[in-house]
Amino acid sequence: MKILPDTGFVYQILIVVVLVSIAVFSATSGVNKGVKILSNINVVIVIILLLFVLFLGPTVYLIGSFTYGLGNYINNFFDLTFNTHVYEQKTLPWFYNWTILYWAWWISWSPFVGLFIAKISKGRSIREFIAAVLIIPTLFNFIWMSVFGNSAIWFDFNVANGALSALVYDPDALMFRFLEYLPLSKVLSFIVLAIIIIFFVTSADSGMLVMDSISSKNSSKSPKIQMVFWGILLATLALMLLNAGGLEALQTMTLITALPFAVIMILFVVSLMKALVIDYRYYEKGLSVSTVPWSGEFWKERLKKIVSFKTKESVKTFMDDQVLPAFTELKEEFLLNGIAVEINYLPDDLKIHLEIHHDVVNNFIYGVMGQKRIVSEYMVDDDNLPDLDSNVTYFPKTYFGDSREGYDVQYFTKNELISDVLKHYDRFLKIVAEESNEMFISSDNNSL
Repeated sequence: MKILPDTGFVYQILIVVVLVSIAVFSATSGVNKGVKILSNINVVIVIILLLFVLFLGPTVYLIGSFTYGLGNYINNFFDLTFNTHVYEQKTLPWFYNWTILYWAWWISWSPFVGLFIAKISKGRSIREFIAAVLIIPTLFNFIWMSVFGNSAIWFDFNVANGALSALVYDPDALMFRFLEYLPLSKVLSFIVLAIIIIFFVTSADSGMLVMDSISSKNSSKSPKIQMVFWGILLATLALMLLNAGGLEALQTMTLITALPFAVIMILFVVSLMKALVIDYRYYEKGLSVSTVPWSGEFWKERLKKIVSFKTKESVKTFMDDQVLPAFTELKEEFLLNGIAVEINYLPDDLKIHLEIHHDVVNNFIYGVMGQKRIVSEYMVDDDNLPDLDSNVTYFPKTYFGDSREGYDVQYFTKNELISDVLKHYDRFLKIVAEESNEMFISSDNNSL
C-alpha cells in the first residue's frame, strides 16, 4: 500500500510538518485533553488490533508460543541480559544494530519519558508507579511480541513459503506484507498507520511538554507560544537529521547522546535514593521533643517563639536567662543531697553543660549548645511564613556524655529544663544500677 508517490525529502518535510502540527495542537490543549484523548484512543486501537490478530490468526500456536517464550526468557534471563556476543562474530552486527541501539534509544529518551510520566503520575504511590510503568507495559510487550512475532513466523512457514523472512531487512514493508495474510488487510493497514501516527504524535507532544516544563520551571501558566516554539525546534532538528543522513543519522545521534545520559541516569538513581530517604523522614517525622512538656499555660509566648528565628545573640540570651539559672538551681539542690556538680559555660562558643563526676562509672553530662540550621529558600521567600533575613538560623540543642543525639530546647522554660535534666539523670542512674550494663559504663570514657 502506497499513500505518497515518493519518499523524497519534500515528502518527508510534509509528513514531519503534519505530525508536529498535530502534536503542537495536542500539547497546547493540555495533558488532560489532547494528550490524554490521543493516548486513550491509541491504547484502545492497539488492544483491538492485538485481539484481532490473536483470534483470527493461529490462536493455539500463539498461546503455546507465549507460554514457551515467557518461560524461556525467565530461564535465560541473566544470559540474555549480560551476553554481549563477543565470541560470536556473526551475531555481533545484530547485537549492535538492535540490542545496543534500543538501549541507547531508551537512554536518550529517558529524561523526557521519566519527567513526563512523573508529571502525570502526581499523587500515585511508588508501588502504583512501578506497576503502571514497568510491570504492566513489560507484560503487554511480551504479549504483543508473542502475538505478532509468532504469527509472522507461522505464516512464513505455513502460508508465505519464506516470503516474509525475505523482508527481514525491510521491517516497514514486512509489517504490511504480514497484514496481507489476515482478513480485512486493507482496513488493518490503515489502522496500523493510525497507530504509528498517534505514537509519533504522543511522543512528540510529551517531549514538548517536558521541554516547556523545564524551561518554565514547572509553571502551569507558561505561554502557548512557547510550546509552539519547542514544536518548531523539534521539527527542524528532525528534518536536519533526516536530510543529513536519514534514519542512520538519527540512530547515530541517538547513540552519541545516550552515553552522557547513561552517566546522568546513574546520578538520577543516587538522587532518587536520597529523595526517598528525605521523603520517609518527612512523613515519619513526629512532634518535636521540645513540645512534649507543653501545656496551655505559656501558649502566647511560645507562639511568638515559633514564628521567630534565633540568631547567635538570641541563643546566648536563652542560655543566660533560662539554661544557666536552671543549671545553677540544680547544682544547689544536688549539693544539698551530697552530690558535687560542675557547670562549664563557654559563652563565646555558645556551649554550657552540667557535669557530675564519677570515679567508677561514666560522668553524667547534660549540655546545651548553639547549633546552626540552614533554612529552605522557599521559607525565606514565602510572605505568609515567619520572616527571615537570611537562610541561616540558630537554635539551642542538647548534648549528652554518651554521644546520644540531642534535640531542640528553644521553647523550654527554666523549670522544664530542670525537669528534663532530672529525667536524664534518672535514666542514667537506672542504667548504671543494672548489673548487665557494667561493660558499657566504664569510667574510661571520662578521659576521652
